[in-house]
Amino acid sequence: MGTSEGSISDEEWERFLREAEAGGTGAPEEPSARSRTVARRLREETERPEPWRSRQPARRHRGKGWYAIGLLVAVALALVALAPGRVVGWLGGGGGEDTPLAVESNDPTRPPPTEAAAQRPTVEQPFRGSPAAQWGDGAAAIGLPAARATGWMSKRQVGRALEQTREFLAASSLDPGVLRGERPKKAIALINPHQQDVQDYLATAFRAPSRENDPLLLFSRFEKAKVRLVGDVVKTRGRITYREGERGAVEMTTDVTYVYPVVRAAAGSDEVARTIVRRETVMSWDDPAKVVIEPGTFSLVSYKVDTTNGGCDTFTGYLTPEFSAERAASGSGDGPEVDPYDRSTSMETRMREADGAGCGTATRS
Repeated sequence: MGTSEGSISDEEWERFLREAEAGGTGAPEEPSARSRTVARRLREETERPEPWRSRQPARRHRGKGWYAIGLLVAVALALVALAPGRVVGWLGGGGGEDTPLAVESNDPTRPPPTEAAAQRPTVEQPFRGSPAAQWGDGAAAIGLPAARATGWMSKRQVGRALEQTREFLAASSLDPGVLRGERPKKAIALINPHQQDVQDYLATAFRAPSRENDPLLLFSRFEKAKVRLVGDVVKTRGRITYREGERGAVEMTTDVTYVYPVVRAAAGSDEVARTIVRRETVMSWDDPAKVVIEPGTFSLVSYKVDTTNGGCDTFTGYLTPEFSAERAASGSGDGPEVDPYDRSTSMETRMREADGAGCGTATRS
C-alpha cells in the first residue's frame, strides 16, 4: 500500500506506543463536529426603480492638495491600497467596476461601494451592477497564506493541506456537476470517514434535507429543471487562514463568498438573478497519531452558511432563487436588512443578528 503525508509511519507508531506505555496521549480518538449553524436565509427585496440609491457609499476623505512630492507619493500609495480600482480609473488605466481586485489577504474593514448598483445584470454581463464584477473567478480568487510549520505538520505538509482545503471548496461550491445538483463525491471524499456525526449528517442531508440536515450548509446545488447558471464563471471573494488547533492539529478556517448568476431553465429565459452564498467552514487536519483519520482527509469542526436569494426556510436540498415575479409576490422579509457583499461583518456577528429574526432583506443583489 502506498504512503502519503497523512499516514502513520512506523516511527510515529513507535512514538505513540512509548507515550501510551508512559501514560501519555492515549489511543487515537474519533473526532466529531462541534457545531453546525444554519443561517436564516436572506431574500432579495422587491425590485424598485432605484433600489439601492438611498444607501450611502463609503466616504472618501479628500485633502486640500499637497505640495511635497514625498507626501504626494505616500498619499497615492495609500489610495491604491484602499481602492485600487478607483485609482486605476483616475489614471486612465481602464478602471471602473470591471477592474479586478487583488486577492483578499486581510479582513475587510468596510463594505464595497454601491455606485454601480442601479445597473441591472444581463446574460452577456451577469455580474453587472454588482461588486462581484471586480472579484476574481472561481478557486483561483480564494486567498492562500504562506505555509509555515505548524502543529504536527511540516511547512511542506501545511502547503499541501492548504491546497487540499481549496480543492474542497472548489469541489463543494464550484464544481459544475455539483452546481447542477449532482452529489458532491469529490468533496465528501476529503472528509474524515471516521467522523461519525458528520457522516450521519451527510447520509441524511441528501435523502431527507431539513433545517438541521441541510446539504446547503456545505455544498452549493441548484435544481437543473428549474434554473441554470449563466456562463461558466462563479465570482468569489475570500481567504483561508490557519493556526494550531487541539492536540497539535492544523486548524484551517475558510471564509468565502460565492456569487452565482442564474436564469430560469426554460429555453430563451434571459432574466438574470444572482444567488449569493457566504460560507465559513472550520476544518482540522489532525495528527493521525492522536486522531482516527484517513490520509488526505480532514475533520470538520464547524460550518455556517449565509444565503441571499437562495430560498428562506425552504429545505429542499437546493438553492431556490427568486426572479422579479416571485419577489413582487412575496414582498420583503421580516428580518434585518443585510448587505450580502459586506465581508467586513464577521460570520459570527451575522449569525447572531440572524438568529430567530426570520427572513431578512438583502439591500442589494
